[in-house]
Amino acid sequence: MEKVGFIFDLDGVIVDTAKYHYLAWRKLANELGFEFTKEQNELFKGVSRKRCLEILLDIGNITATQDQFDTWMVEKNLDYLAYIEKMDSSEILPDVTRVLQYLKNKNIPIALGSASKNARPILEKVDLLPFFDSIVDGNSVTKAKPDPEVFLIATNNLGVAANSCVVFEDAVAGIQAANAANMVSIGIGEAEILNEADYNFNDFTEMSDDFLESLINKEHKE
Repeated sequence: MEKVGFIFDLDGVIVDTAKYHYLAWRKLANELGFEFTKEQNELFKGVSRKRCLEILLDIGNITATQDQFDTWMVEKNLDYLAYIEKMDSSEILPDVTRVLQYLKNKNIPIALGSASKNARPILEKVDLLPFFDSIVDGNSVTKAKPDPEVFLIATNNLGVAANSCVVFEDAVAGIQAANAANMVSIGIGEAEILNEADYNFNDFTEMSDDFLESLINKEHKE
């Protein structure tokens, strides 16, 4: 049996930082003179910061110079960092630590594959960094999901074949990236939205140790 690897997205899978992203984007939108709703924020799932700002400006019908664009990117990130500065282990989503500990006890290589450029400090704040053998984040990639680059770098770092990797994602673009890389895709969230995933769970409380064991022992994806 070939070695298997597990790759986790960050936002919406391990912690819910989406609420802080939303607050920071809404603050910027309000400063620019328009409202930004939670429904519109759904468009930002799994999307790079640069692309998020482009979408936000489209929503507000705002035209920006490059200097303005760069300034707003920095401003939004500073606001976001101020929110996550107060994060601690209480913000880890239910049963994530159990799943990570189960895999670690089995000596399974684990990677993070996230668009976030703040992934490492967030993992440090919630005391999960030691679980990860590789961190691949927005600082490591040039192509955003659904391009599989982030996951392919992660699997290479883990020394595991792509079709022997399992990916946990909460965004459609992330599921599509995992599928494009020929990895087993597990949607965390609404099955109706993440219907391209190989498996779906609302959260990790629904995921039994037996299921994890079956993923570890399963033949790799054809």
